[in-house]
Amino acid sequence: MNVKPKLIIFASGTATGGGSGFENLVVATKSGVLDAEIVAVVSNHDHGGVRERAERLGVPFTYFAGPYDAEHYQKIVTDMRAEWIALSGWLKFVKGLDPRRTFNIHPALLSQLSGRFGGEGMWGHRVHEAVKIALDSGEITESGLTMHFVTDEYDRGPVFFEHRVPLQKSMSSEYIAKAVNKAEHDWQPKITNLVVHGEIRWNGINPETLVVPGSYSYLPPR
Repeated sequence: MNVKPKLIIFASGTATGGGSGFENLVVATKSGVLDAEIVAVVSNHDHGGVRERAERLGVPFTYFAGPYDAEHYQKIVTDMRAEWIALSGWLKFVKGLDPRRTFNIHPALLSQLSGRFGGEGMWGHRVHEAVKIALDSGEITESGLTMHFVTDEYDRGPVFFEHRVPLQKSMSSEYIAKAVNKAEHDWQPKITNLVVHGEIRWNGINPETLVVPGSYSYLPPR
């Protein structure tokens, strides 16, 4: 009997939309790309894009209004009996969750320009606007996406996946966002599958313990 890893997704979305990354992961469980059971999706919007998608897809929905502290995060994960926690467009700071089993996708390259496109307040459209400024100034010629384990510092957990997206100077921040989002949809389910099956892992303390598959070539340059 194939016992699937139990995955909970935290996805903020908005009051009127969002949640495409969450839906993409659900679709991947049906196609077999992601061999996991999605036990719930959590949003900080009671009514919005994430809830609409959850109801349509038949995934249990949890509204999380805070407080965003360790006790309340842990209660949600425990109540849903989740083994793994994926942050997919979650815009609140996470506390108290197992750093070995909690991971995030970020819509930029955290290795670029000394981490300029990550950290507190750097999310959503703000990321792509900052990327556009750097593109126009000639500092960069590409953006991309990053996946990393989650620690008690914004966007500072060990990075285990990076994918680069070429940019053209004529691109608007909206077009950059669309290009990166497409890459996220292409890669997130595949890499999530490696994480929840233990092929990508670390001990939760020392980033040097990060393990990836032997033929893996998606780590950022050192």
